[in-house]
Amino acid sequence: MEWVREFYSVTGAWWARADARVTERDASRVEALRSHGGPGVRRVLELGAGYGATAVATARAGYAVTAVELSDRADHAAGLATGLGAGSLTFHKEDFYAVRLDGRFDAVTYWNGFGIGADADQRRLLHRIADHWLAPAGVALIDVFNPFVWAGWDGDEEHLLPDPEAGYDHELYERTRFDPVTCAATDTWRSAAEPGREVSQTLRCYTPADLALLLAGTGLELADVVVDGRSIGPPGAPAAPSTVTRELLHQHHEYLAVLRHAPA
Repeated sequence: MEWVREFYSVTGAWWARADARVTERDASRVEALRSHGGPGVRRVLELGAGYGATAVATARAGYAVTAVELSDRADHAAGLATGLGAGSLTFHKEDFYAVRLDGRFDAVTYWNGFGIGADADQRRLLHRIADHWLAPAGVALIDVFNPFVWAGWDGDEEHLLPDPEAGYDHELYERTRFDPVTCAATDTWRSAAEPGREVSQTLRCYTPADLALLLAGTGLELADVVVDGRSIGPPGAPAAPSTVTRELLHQHHEYLAVLRHAPA
């Protein structure tokens, strides 16, 4: 996974002026934390925190937040971390497979990033969450890439022109591929200013049933699947409304997995 730091640092520099800010998306994530974590949540660990916008929004909501981000996107967090009130934010620019953290957390979040690497890498991370970070009654909220939608994007190519007023200063090209054998998407970008250089991310996608299989033996179980804020339950639950499952098939490139400690 040597590409991880470079990809997110390079693309982070392209988009920082537009994206390194707290938005409604961050507020909606805080609401998800409140909804699924309940009133007992105080300490929150955010993995793959990017620019730190959601971590800041969570801290402003009164939580004690520890955030971990490997790439140079982490360098923007300090500039965002104002007006925290009763909350707090500690930011680590480190690899979350290696970082050492004190104590356990009432909630562990990983927004828009799970799936980097192979199945073995995801299991290693899930074991770290279960064995070292998540409190016994805690909840883990993890965005999972949805293979149904990513498969539909296979072969798509985009040419993005600069939009300085919105903070996007670079002319960029994007190419998306989806491998149906490995169930992984490869997202490749290049800048018109550097036509000979490409950076790519590869994202393992999981259906809810495949995620439940991945979780086996990690100490965690899939308690709920949430699509666009609406619960459809874990695999094996009573049938979800067809309108929600159609959205899972066609509209939303990720869903929220609600994880808790599996019974001993």
